[in-house]
Amino acid sequence: MIPQDDTLPDLRVNIGSLEIANPVMTASGTFGYAREFEGLMNLQRLGAVIVKGISLHPRNGNPPPRIVETSCGMLNAIGLQNVGVARFISEKMKYLAGLNVPVIVNILGDSLTEYEEITSRLVGVPGVAGIEVNISCPNVKKGGVAFGTDPAMAAAVTAAVKSKADVPVMVKLSPNVSDITVIAKAVADAGADAISLINTLIGMAIDVSTRRPALANIIGGLSGPAIKPVALRMVYQVAKVVSVPVIGIGGIETAEDALEFMLAGATAVQIGTANFVNPRASEDVVEGIYAYAKAEKLPSIRSIIGGLRVD
Repeated sequence: MIPQDDTLPDLRVNIGSLEIANPVMTASGTFGYAREFEGLMNLQRLGAVIVKGISLHPRNGNPPPRIVETSCGMLNAIGLQNVGVARFISEKMKYLAGLNVPVIVNILGDSLTEYEEITSRLVGVPGVAGIEVNISCPNVKKGGVAFGTDPAMAAAVTAAVKSKADVPVMVKLSPNVSDITVIAKAVADAGADAISLINTLIGMAIDVSTRRPALANIIGGLSGPAIKPVALRMVYQVAKVVSVPVIGIGGIETAEDALEFMLAGATAVQIGTANFVNPRASEDVVEGIYAYAKAEKLPSIRSIIGGLRVD
């Protein structure tokens, strides 16, 4: 158990068997491998670091342009560029393990076998505190969101990863489905220790001067403040139908944003696109939650989870 000073607000929360010092994590794909933010913020203030998605083999991602700014948000089609699991373990985890912050590894695959193989490679690696299963990326042509839109496939991926993992497993859901509660219940029943949502909404932009798509991939994933109301609604719906912790993601920039998600039922939150605007955004959210808990004289931040009043 993480030591707690009884004179300070208790911000500790649990993600399955993993206890974290506060409910603020970084969202995969927006924080690199954490070292990129060294010197820009105090990494030790984070509840957990979630690194960019890791595949079995290195990926170059999609051709540029891969990012477009939109009204109140951003479209991206990075295509899950990453160094692959072998180099991640041999190079990136050496630094991450020294941070003294829980590290959750986001993993992705094109098949159940790939998900199992990556998970097996991560067993026993010092510093790995959890796994987040990406079944929700809209920017790749196979795997990814294809698993996340079919309840049976989502459950199969969850069960496959759980069968190999030695740490808590979180499954990240796509909002690009007709009923997200169906997918959420499927992965929870398959053994997920937590559920994170939402990934990006599918969108596109057009350059009227060239009359061509703004992204080389034509379509991309919309993130940022524009999607926050959608994410908040989905977190509220999912938290009502599953018993495992729900992690809120989507347009969170401030402590007030994060607290909204917690009142809707989220145990913790992830900060994503805001990291590109303000590299200290995650730390600012931690400080804001701390100030709120102190002002409200909360014995524990856990007391507000699901505390939305609808009467």
